[in-house]
Amino acid sequence: MLRCCRAAAAIAARCAPGSVRGRRGIAMAKSKFEYVRDFEADDTVLPNCWIVVRLDGRNFHRFSEQHEFKKPNDDRALQLMTKCAQTVMQELEDIAIAYGQSDEYSFVFKKKSRWFKRRASKFMTHVVSQFSSSYVFYWKDYFKDQQLLYPPGFDGRIVLYPSNQNLKDYLSWRQADCHINNLYNTVFWMLVQRSGLTPMQAQERLRGTLAGDKNEILFSEFNINYNNEPLMYRKGTVLIWQKINEVITKKIKLPKEEEEKEVEVTRTKTKVVPLHCDIIGDQFWEEYPEILAEDS
Repeated sequence: MLRCCRAAAAIAARCAPGSVRGRRGIAMAKSKFEYVRDFEADDTVLPNCWIVVRLDGRNFHRFSEQHEFKKPNDDRALQLMTKCAQTVMQELEDIAIAYGQSDEYSFVFKKKSRWFKRRASKFMTHVVSQFSSSYVFYWKDYFKDQQLLYPPGFDGRIVLYPSNQNLKDYLSWRQADCHINNLYNTVFWMLVQRSGLTPMQAQERLRGTLAGDKNEILFSEFNINYNNEPLMYRKGTVLIWQKINEVITKKIKLPKEEEEKEVEVTRTKTKVVPLHCDIIGDQFWEEYPEILAEDS
């Protein structure tokens, strides 16, 4: 019905007195307003550079408190962040690697990527919007008993890195930041939850302490060896593409047989796989050289 109405309207417009007909007339009618496109800024990023889109939760301290996140780490929240990042990578396959910790994730697009004609605004808005919508969509899968009180917010930024070493240093910086923050938060919340200190007192207790001091507090006062804490907390999460063999069951009909039979078939699929490992040293990059390969 809607198509019929549109067709009738188009015929009426062509037959109306004074109507402009033909390709030239249509172009002239449109050109009157097309000048506004001249106000759009060219935001094409430089060629042959790694494109990093990093997003962060906006006001996530408040968000985590109102949704009763466990301290210092909530597995549900971390796993939800990773699920959202996997969704982004599956939608935008030019992402070579991603790294996440706490309420942030960094997505690295290939140096030769031609997605969105390399427009910075397109990279950022697609990543942030896909991640944000996924966070809301998958919330119930991880926070089964906790209602989502209001939608979360994420902001993003884009940084270009011209060399492989620049990119490796960037990812090393984010993982080092993960370690520093997690060590502090682990000690802080032990002092609050098990020693009964107020947040202000715990903050004052840790003022000026070094990593060795924090490790000593954990071990001597709470019998916690920080090196035994889960790798996901200490190292964050790395997402890479890997070929995975999947065994599925198919029904096939064999020759000279009337009934179908179920048989197991192995298929190789490329999937986004989460790893919790060190990416500061050389071992990771030697194990996965395809990530930085020019033709990957």
